[in-house]
Amino acid sequence: MVLTENEIYTPEETRSLLKISDSTFRRLIRKGILRAAKIGGQYRILGGEILRLLNPELPSNLKKVYRQTLEKLDD
Repeated sequence: MVLTENEIYTPEETRSLLKISDSTFRRLIRKGILRAAKIGGQYRILGGEILRLLNPELPSNLKKVYRQTLEKLDD
């Protein structure tokens, strides 16, 4: 499964990507480590949140810098 920053994931998909149990998933949300929105009684998680959890030191503007670098190389 490819993890996309702007994609919305279900709890099952998130647990599968992170390889964690349901109780760990709920604990991460309860403690605010993993931000999720509750829609219609079910959690939904943005792919960027999963990426942030996997690599907290990754700059949030990395994609922007990468695109700017590619544009400079094309010129």
